[in-house]
Amino acid sequence: MSRKNELPHEHGQLHNDLLEHIPPAADIAVVAEAFKQLGDPTRLRIFWILCHCEECVTDIAAMLGMSSPAVSHHLRLLKQSGLIVSRRAGKETFYTAAAGELPELLHRSIETVAHITCPKKSD
Repeated sequence: MSRKNELPHEHGQLHNDLLEHIPPAADIAVVAEAFKQLGDPTRLRIFWILCHCEECVTDIAAMLGMSSPAVSHHLRLLKQSGLIVSRRAGKETFYTAAAGELPELLHRSIETVAHITCPKKSD
């Protein structure tokens, strides 16, 4: 039986450092969930929009040519994954990208891979 830092087959590569740095499954699960949610093109577009502004369901639906219930479904999944947050103002709920390293990295990745330029923020 092999110890943690030994592999059953030696192929001429030293893996000791790699084996000591394999992330725990729980840490990777967070990233996998984010990738799962952004694997849907609609959620990817919604997330990208919310990286640039705070918006309500009705306006997001209008931007994407979708129904409000369909957008609400996608927002619920994005919120459950921790990629977006919401706040209530009266009867209206507004959504925006969550603060943090993962949402920021995903936003930059979307724009880099898709060759998208961020819109300029108005003052």
